[in-house]
Amino acid sequence: MQAKHDLPGLADELLIDAEPQEPPAPGRGREALWLLLALVLVAINLRPALSSLAPVLRQVQASLELSSTSAGLLTTLPVLCLGLFAPLAPRLAQRFGTERVILWVLLLLGGGVVLRALSGQTGMFAGTLLSGACIGIIGVLLPGIVKREFPDKADIMTGVYTMALCFGAALAAGATVPLMQLAGSWNLALAFWSLPALVAAIAWRPQLRRSHVHGSPTTKGLPLWRDRLAWQVTLYMGLQSSLAYCVFGWLAVILQDRGVSAVTSGLIVSTSIMVQLLTALGAPWLATHQRDQRPMITIVLALTLAGLLGCLYASTESLMFWAVILGLGQGGTFSMALSLIVLRSANAATAARLSGMAQGIGYSVASLGPLLLGLVHELTHSWDAAGVLFAGIVLLALLAGLGAGRQGVVLQGRQP
Repeated sequence: MQAKHDLPGLADELLIDAEPQEPPAPGRGREALWLLLALVLVAINLRPALSSLAPVLRQVQASLELSSTSAGLLTTLPVLCLGLFAPLAPRLAQRFGTERVILWVLLLLGGGVVLRALSGQTGMFAGTLLSGACIGIIGVLLPGIVKREFPDKADIMTGVYTMALCFGAALAAGATVPLMQLAGSWNLALAFWSLPALVAAIAWRPQLRRSHVHGSPTTKGLPLWRDRLAWQVTLYMGLQSSLAYCVFGWLAVILQDRGVSAVTSGLIVSTSIMVQLLTALGAPWLATHQRDQRPMITIVLALTLAGLLGCLYASTESLMFWAVILGLGQGGTFSMALSLIVLRSANAATAARLSGMAQGIGYSVASLGPLLLGLVHELTHSWDAAGVLFAGIVLLALLAGLGAGRQGVVLQGRQP
């Protein structure tokens, strides 16, 4: 297997495909543009439910009388759902059609966002759980549509898809506190993020006429769970994601506890997320032109740890600088995790299976990070010990990444 790959091609093999490829219908100029707009609007909704809570988490804790552990559970539940519900997405698409599933799940996502904002403590947890499940399902299905409808423009669409994800996350992180100040309530500020889901559902509805039900795809083969390299890729995916969701769930709170205003903390987190675009596209392009991805994995993990420690311990005047360093690191760690799925797979079928394992198990592992961070804060009543937790996660991610970054493929010599 050659080590050289193009980043745009990653979208073709990263996620379990719920549908076989179909050539795009000719003469679909306006339909293609509308589909592109709809895809962007849907993708924008895949992060606000995760990144909008942290800037107002202190207000939510006080209002709902939540402990730090309970608040940590709020940041953990949606991440856990990304792993638990990812395997359900292809089955739903095979039975009801991808386009129809996305529409109904978008509406459920909007309902979940409203439920968590306006229904007290029980509704907060139930709505968070529902929102995470919806994001996990849509996140698996969208790349399959990109692959089917834009097979010759995967490079452009991959970039657009990534930008939409980051834009949605950054927008929610930066705008939730101003919305709270404008509305006079954190409830309404969080409920606001149901509106983009409704807009996306309206834009997506015309795609229902293209929805088809397909038989089950063939992805059988030797079990990946017996392969050491597959576990290394999976653990790297999960551990680096754990750090990302610690940032989504807790960084704004950490900055506020250091004396930063709620508005400024949201702006800092938003900037860090937007910066991720640079290395999300650049790091894999550089790494996949080499036979060995370990140097790049080491660099981006080092940047991530430096950024996290800077946000914890550096002067408040320098926080924006460290947030940029953090964003550069985390954009690279995530995109390298996606790259490894393709680089360590001998064929498309194996890539799909490895992606399913890396997401299902990896995101379940990732959900522990925000929960542990909340526990550490509750036990120590400070954020000082968080640096030890971050360093430990980075060290484990580095060990997994050094194994996953070596040249080779999963099930090497044992392909059926």
